[in-house]
Amino acid sequence: VQLQASGGGLVQAGGSLRLSCAVSGSIFSLNVLAWYRQTPGKQRELVASITYGDKTNYADSVKGRFTISRDNAKGPVYLQMNSLQPEDTAVYYCNADVDIWDGSSLEKFHYWGQGTQVTVSS
Repeated sequence: VQLQASGGGLVQAGGSLRLSCAVSGSIFSLNVLAWYRQTPGKQRELVASITYGDKTNYADSVKGRFTISRDNAKGPVYLQMNSLQPEDTAVYYCNADVDIWDGSSLEKFHYWGQGTQVTVSS
């Protein structure tokens, strides 16, 4: 299973970016797709998540500005980021909780994509 993130870049404060994360590989189900972000010296933090049933959850700092969505049950997952601020500058990572059939049972796995840099200038 691979997660391929894209869409990062440099934008001025108040601008918008859309991140995408494609999921490939043989999976039984995508349970939760999420975006995290990390800045140097800080722990990785959850930005937004979306469940198989399309229930969404957002960090307080991005509510009303960011929107997470997915095309279908197996991704891709998107993060629309509006009204970006310098404090949103970080490396953004996509994340997936999946079920994989191993021939006799379903096993749960947790995967990370490579990061994509988002830089917001003031």
